[in-house]
Amino acid sequence: MDKFDSFSPTDYRYGPDSLRPFLSENAFTGYKLRVEGALVETLASYKLCPKDIVDEVKEALGRVTTEAVYEEEGRIGHDIRALANILRSNVSERARPFVHLAATSYDIIDTARALMYRDAMRKVIFPDMLGLEETLIELARREKDAPQIGRTHGQHAVPITFGFAIAQYVNRWGQSIVNLDGIVYNLVGKFSGATGSYNAASLLMDDPIQFEKDLLQRLGIKPAMISTQIVPPEPALDFLHLIISSFGILANYADDMRHLSRTEIGEVMEGSRREQVGSSTMPHKRNPITFEGIKSAWKAFMPRIITVYMDQISEHQRDLTNSMSQRYIPELLVIFDYSVRRANRATKGLIVDRERMKENLYMSADQIVAEPLQILLSFYGYPDAHERIRQLSVLSRESERLLRELVLEDEDLRPYIEGHRKQFDDVFDPKDYKGKASRKTEEVCDHWERVFSEVREKHG
Repeated sequence: MDKFDSFSPTDYRYGPDSLRPFLSENAFTGYKLRVEGALVETLASYKLCPKDIVDEVKEALGRVTTEAVYEEEGRIGHDIRALANILRSNVSERARPFVHLAATSYDIIDTARALMYRDAMRKVIFPDMLGLEETLIELARREKDAPQIGRTHGQHAVPITFGFAIAQYVNRWGQSIVNLDGIVYNLVGKFSGATGSYNAASLLMDDPIQFEKDLLQRLGIKPAMISTQIVPPEPALDFLHLIISSFGILANYADDMRHLSRTEIGEVMEGSRREQVGSSTMPHKRNPITFEGIKSAWKAFMPRIITVYMDQISEHQRDLTNSMSQRYIPELLVIFDYSVRRANRATKGLIVDRERMKENLYMSADQIVAEPLQILLSFYGYPDAHERIRQLSVLSRESERLLRELVLEDEDLRPYIEGHRKQFDDVFDPKDYKGKASRKTEEVCDHWERVFSEVREKHG
């Protein structure tokens, strides 16, 4: 099929090819077949199935196609029975009774989904997230001493450094990776039958609970402590909540970079190709399109967490109200990873204008010294320094005179200033009033480099 005949832009525009082996519909078929294969292997290990049947079924798994399964589903109206029928049609009559034996649909589906999400994270998404973290650390270290005006409520606050601003995202993004790494391995499977009470398997064996453990161990996953026809929804819900939370960090970072790219701010700019067009009518335009795209992707996919929470509810032992909605979860993971990759590329190519940062800093140089002035005056004994400096700040704006001049002329303040004149003079240069921003940036970068060195060792 021509990819442009697809309905979803995830397919024809955004989806990374590296995720197709894990999150596509063909991949989902493959994961379901892996569970069916593990079932036959475990039956043989319990001497409930001849050993030679295992090889026959495993060899047949590769002949089952998603297209054939969908054709069969169109005939009978059931997806997993269709999968079982197509697999059965590819083995001998002797092997057919052991295909899907004692299984219910969601023994296969829920286990397959847990495996595909885990593998997509471990083999593609985690490496991409780590790549962005490394790029952010590199940027934060490089810009750790670059003075920048801090902004709160959209207004100039007190100075920081640009590296310090980026270090906030080094920390938030690093923590999100650690949180996801912990929770993705809590995804669980099941093989406990139509209501979760092992009825069917109990007809074949004395200990179906141990059988479930052994089957899932072959797949490298743990069973839920207890299930209905479906696994408890909370492990997947918690996992997807953290994906959306991480997406929010990404959108916040993109928003900050987008605003710093504004013409009137101009402190950063996305790198662009020489032939890149910014507008169909304004040839001069260079737009922060990557960061805007990340924000747009977050807007489109963040609300899907509401559906995930709604899928938490299933009546009694099972209903089908989460069946269709859960089919869209892979799309969320695909767009999240696509956005991570875009953020990494844009960050690597980010152009930082340090001179413009200094200009913006000195734009408010006279007013932003209000904080250090009131702190020093309070420390040296002036009884209501905050109110006095606030009054002088108002007078400065109204009279269009420098706050520094008004402070130095103030007869009440003079006795508190004269004995410490050098210290007061120092704070009148805002680029030096940046606290421990540079040091904290280094500490944050050192911490997360150390953490991820250990994470890599853990996962090989």
